[in-house]
Amino acid sequence: MSIRQNVLEKIGGVKLSMDKLPKKASSYFGENTFSISVIKKHISKKTFAAFRHWLDEGKIISMKEADEMAKAMKDWAIAKGATYYTHWFQPMTGLTAEKHDSFISPNGEGRAIEKFSGSMLIQGEPDASSFPSGGIRTTFEARGYTAWDPSSPAFIIECELGKTLCIPSIFISYHGEALDKKLPLLRSDEAINKAVMGLLKLFGHKDIKKVFSDCGAEQEYFLIDKRFYRMRQDLLMTERTLIGASSPKGQQLEDQYFGSIKERVINYMNDVSIEAYKLGIPLMTRHNEVAPHQFEFAPVFEDSNIAADHNQLLMDIIKKIALKHNLVCLLHEKPFAGINGSGKHINWSLSDNKKNNLFNHGNTPEDNLRFLVLFIAVIRAVYKHADLLNASIASAGNEHRLGANEAPPAIMSVFIGDQLTKVLDTIEKGKKAEFSKKDIVNLGIGKLPIFNKDVVDRNRTSPFAFTGNKFEFRAVGSSQNISTPIMVINTIVAESVDYIADRIKKESGHKNFNLKVMSVLKKIVKETKPIRFEGDNYSKSWIKEARQRGLLNEPSTPNALKALIKEENIALFEKYGVLTKGELVSRYNIWMDMYCKKLEIEANTLREMVDSNVVPAGFDYQGLLAGNLTDIVDLRENADLKIKEEVFDDLKDHLIDVTDKIYYVRKHTRRMEKLLKKANSLRVGERADLFFEELKPLMEHIRKHVDELECVVADEHWDLPKYREMLFVQ
Repeated sequence: MSIRQNVLEKIGGVKLSMDKLPKKASSYFGENTFSISVIKKHISKKTFAAFRHWLDEGKIISMKEADEMAKAMKDWAIAKGATYYTHWFQPMTGLTAEKHDSFISPNGEGRAIEKFSGSMLIQGEPDASSFPSGGIRTTFEARGYTAWDPSSPAFIIECELGKTLCIPSIFISYHGEALDKKLPLLRSDEAINKAVMGLLKLFGHKDIKKVFSDCGAEQEYFLIDKRFYRMRQDLLMTERTLIGASSPKGQQLEDQYFGSIKERVINYMNDVSIEAYKLGIPLMTRHNEVAPHQFEFAPVFEDSNIAADHNQLLMDIIKKIALKHNLVCLLHEKPFAGINGSGKHINWSLSDNKKNNLFNHGNTPEDNLRFLVLFIAVIRAVYKHADLLNASIASAGNEHRLGANEAPPAIMSVFIGDQLTKVLDTIEKGKKAEFSKKDIVNLGIGKLPIFNKDVVDRNRTSPFAFTGNKFEFRAVGSSQNISTPIMVINTIVAESVDYIADRIKKESGHKNFNLKVMSVLKKIVKETKPIRFEGDNYSKSWIKEARQRGLLNEPSTPNALKALIKEENIALFEKYGVLTKGELVSRYNIWMDMYCKKLEIEANTLREMVDSNVVPAGFDYQGLLAGNLTDIVDLRENADLKIKEEVFDDLKDHLIDVTDKIYYVRKHTRRMEKLLKKANSLRVGERADLFFEELKPLMEHIRKHVDELECVVADEHWDLPKYREMLFVQ
């Protein structure tokens, strides 16, 4: 019996108790967050007013007010049981980082007091030397600064033996460059606010004071039993299976999606929900996804900055809670071949300070016209800056998923639905637009109805789809920090809004404001028509059609990332104060380096698995076959055993087949070793191209032969857990 078969007998969940489970989610929602309502109770009215003014107008609070805020935060956290605090930030690794400091301060008499000042709250100083900077600073320049982000509430992280106060922060270098993902997101929110506010002034809106980007990130993930995870080097090192034959039953029957959730999984989901609610993460939906043992959590819309923080927290929670249930949560975009991978669909929209969604269709001609301007601005942004959107989601993991018959290909297009297509087609044809105070806009196709929230059908194959009152960016990978794609969307939409507003101001063909707007929109609708696609993005015919339309199709991460260092894109980000040239170049360098390192880790892990697991198992089975064949030859010659020649040939063919498979696995693995040695002498860009063009196909070729070997080697000789076991855990 193999090690794998021994483990199979021990698979199971954990014993759970209902005694400590809360009964009403609203009673503990946000209890571990220093929210606005909590802040208001702990500080003076004057300081609270200054704090709100900081959030709304950007005028920082005084040091005296910061001291009061720090004391209130410290007292609240200590009352909750916290002994340490940390400035919680999001470096360029894509993960979160924290350096814990104690509240304790010795008083010189052998005792200590709890101390936390305004200066300690507003700024921290972690060692920045080991975080990737992409050339912004040299390794020996260790100093970096964290700065409190007051727009995202502080929170408490619990473990069995203690609690820590976490202060959401940005992370910058000694000279002020962004070393994180949050600061550019905050800058982009300022850019989109300024641009849309300028547009709204043209429409005569004086009551709107600020505009925000909103986001809701649907998080997909896989669960497997912890014992299987520990038995596979590939999952341990890379979070994806580098080898593994497909299970006879995968997702063909479509019986997993929205199906009944197994008790072991629903217990896990309940546990996750409790921890998420304590941190104020508004999880709304949970369900089975398409692939076996794939699932999803989806939250309610929030301000983009908070949504990004909450998604990072959620990824941490679902991993930690899984371990308590003897499970492992996999966030890799393609952990299993042959079935769907995992994405993270970003639902993006714009709201004003009154929480009105600016993509809701209005009830008046003016409201409809404003909606059309913003709607068309987004379409233009995708059309003009598809390369940046592609770069924002390019990664080694997402390369496996995009275009793999469950995710949009690396071709950016926009889906808007039949009704809005008719509206834009009518605008393009230039039919006269009539406006009435009583009626909705008449664009020549009869009176437009008052749009309902769900007037647009959903297209699950579109990478960028309008779904009623929001756009859904479906190409984002499940393990990615959503700050970067949101930052890109905010920036390119801000540019597009400014472009349209400028054209409206310069339009001289009409005196009527509404007709000026329609004249500008007509030109943009016609120009951007190639980016609109209502069909099946998974089809091969779309790839050909997209090429004819002149649309970008770049499946290579190294090539996609080059968009970050194009002169015109550098100028765009610098114009809107989101990223400097140095910050963009650093991101390009970091992400190229990460791409190479991840593939190198995968290749070395595959080599180790081949040499230590696959080939020995193959040799064992080969020896068994050779021994059987020798015994049969001996029996035929010495015991006069009558065996048909075709039976004897079949046994020989089987042995030859297994021997050939072992040979090809070893042959291509040695080729891979030579390729890795060659890569060591290349620069990062050249290495990345080599890995994409040669290493990845070679790894897939090795996998093909390994998977064929797995299917013929006897179970008792194969120790690695198989797909049919990992994906159908009870």
